[in-house]
Amino acid sequence: MTDAPGRTGGEPVSAAHVVNQVEGYLLWQSRVAEAEERARSFTEPLQWLTTAQREEIEQHYVRDCLGRARADLQRVADRCRALRGEYEQRYRRLRAHCVALVIAAAAVLTAAALLAVSVTQS
Repeated sequence: MTDAPGRTGGEPVSAAHVVNQVEGYLLWQSRVAEAEERARSFTEPLQWLTTAQREEIEQHYVRDCLGRARADLQRVADRCRALRGEYEQRYRRLRAHCVALVIAAAAVLTAAALLAVSVTQS
């Protein structure tokens, strides 16, 4: 298994990380099996091919399918990272806004309490 980007060797591996790695491996293996099956289906009607030609075409087909799948997955991963950054930024702004509202409400309540105390003492 490969480590996730940014991990150091000294950090313990969590069960969730291992599960994600295994799930990713199994999904990729199913993609490989699917590409191989599609390659066989592609070359099946081409009866005039020699065995070597058929194998070469199937290998090329599989490489092409897996290359496209890898590019698709990379685009999805890049978009996920971009969305995560956007959501984290929105969350920071929302949190700052909420903190500001709480501080303003506390200030208003404090002022109201001080006003009420000063009115009662007069």
